Amino acid sequence: MNIPNASELALLKSLWKHHPKTARELHNDIGEKLTWSYSTTRKVLERMGEKDLVAISNLGNKKIYRALAEKVPTLAYFAKDFASRVLELDEPIPATFFGSSQIVDDDEIAELEALLHQRNDIN
Repeated sequence: MNIPNASELALLKSLWKHHPKTARELHNDIGEKLTWSYSTTRKVLERMGEKDLVAISNLGNKKIYRALAEKVPTLAYFAKDFASRVLELDEPIPATFFGSSQIVDDDEIAELEALLHQRNDIN
């Protein structure tokens, strides 16, 4: 599993909500929040394509992007990393941690819980 950095994760979260999207649509979603230029958004997306985090295809004269990184395993990785590295917990955080999340639904929370309780690394 390729692990996205914080900037890449922001783009993936936008794609997980709805994809495919053009670079312009993604930039409109997150570019202003991160104070990026449009060219920075395009550059990050190209790098994400090289890392197999997104699929890049052409639609007419536009490139469109679709998430390849799976949402639930990626979120589980970050949750495990946060629990161990930041909180220094030896046990998994409960899936209820995600209960108010706007990016996961009930089925995904159940899948997250299973991944969070696995003792081995997800990557």
